[in-house]
Amino acid sequence: MKLNVLCIGDIVGRPGRRIIADKLRFIVKEHSVDCVIANAENAAGGSGLTRQIYDKLLRYGVNLITLGDHTYRKREIIPTLETADNIVRPANFSKYAAGKGFATYKTGKGPTVAVVALIGRLFMKPGDCPYDAIDRILPQLEQKADVIIVDFHAEATSEKIAMGYHLDGRASLCFGTHTHVATADERILAKGTAYITDIGMTGAHDSILGRGTENVLKAFKTQMPYPFEIATGDVKINGVLVTIDSNTKKAERIERIRVDADSEEATIYDSDDGKPEYFNNNF
Repeated sequence: MKLNVLCIGDIVGRPGRRIIADKLRFIVKEHSVDCVIANAENAAGGSGLTRQIYDKLLRYGVNLITLGDHTYRKREIIPTLETADNIVRPANFSKYAAGKGFATYKTGKGPTVAVVALIGRLFMKPGDCPYDAIDRILPQLEQKADVIIVDFHAEATSEKIAMGYHLDGRASLCFGTHTHVATADERILAKGTAYITDIGMTGAHDSILGRGTENVLKAFKTQMPYPFEIATGDVKINGVLVTIDSNTKKAERIERIRVDADSEEATIYDSDDGKPEYFNNNF
């Protein structure tokens, strides 16, 4: 059975949440999306997640939520991490850390999608080995899910690419988050795993990673601390659309997607030729 999975890049603050509220249902309808996965570790004021925002994202149509290095920035989310079955923190955090490393969602078509979050170790805060962590989890998921998807929240492109090859043939999709900049290397690896180094950011792109440019520039130039306010201009959704055969567990197609807040069209980048296509959602 063919499943269409939409993965949404790091949601940053109110602008990112607003465009999800406004546009997600149209994307899901236009592309017959069976499961929506979103990284929401920056959804609350640009850092962390609250229970209220978690509830809103589910109402907007998100089915599974992943987090990264800012998982615990808002401590009020901890009880939700412990009890909810649709939100994950990196699986290679300490075994004593609050929350779960994987979650599952049963699609309307029947097959179950599992998502695993991992965090990188290069240029990041210390974490356990992500390769060991995923190797422990995969055997558990084989009996629980028809499709396995991994969000690798990491800084270094080399580390992300290495994880893609590590998972080739064992997961249906490995996508990267954290850098907030979408890469153009979407592909299907030799053994059937869809891969992209980073799916980008959902938020204001007239910015530096979703934050206002003025104070970020001041901080870089002076090495002094400045508040990094959330930017508001040129808001976009970044992500990927992936088609997966739930019987073979292999990906058949991966495409980057970009949706502008002020446009009636979304741009879909065809993985076959790299040329943009457009669809009208009557936004």
